[in-house]
Amino acid sequence: MAPREPRARDAAGRPVPAGSADAVEPVPEQALPPAQTLALARDLLAQGRPFFAHDVLEARWKAAPAHERDLWQGLAQVCVGLTHLQRGNARGGARLLRRGADRLSGYGGPAYGVGIEALARQALERAEAVEAGRDGEPILL
Repeated sequence: MAPREPRARDAAGRPVPAGSADAVEPVPEQALPPAQTLALARDLLAQGRPFFAHDVLEARWKAAPAHERDLWQGLAQVCVGLTHLQRGNARGGARLLRRGADRLSGYGGPAYGVGIEALARQALERAEAVEAGRDGEPILL
């Protein structure tokens, strides 16, 4: 059986018809090494593509050793929160930002250059801003 083609999606990760002018380049479905995962996720966030950053981080999370899964899952949850915000779902976005921040706050393993405490704080601050009806500051990995 041949590998399936990734579904065409727009920059916010919403499905679009194949060949649509709104379709963006898909991301690798296989897990990348940690440094490459973070570099690509950061680049995708800078491009305003948190849905795709989540996909990259989720692949790493699923392939990571058990002691690193909270890091990758927490990062992925923060990106899902940003995806919800991008799509206009403030309540879901704030909830996922908090969930990601909680998972990151409890993580004590290798961080691969990610400022875990600062990122968790940024995610919580963004969630609080959104819940108060403001946009809040961008989140950087």
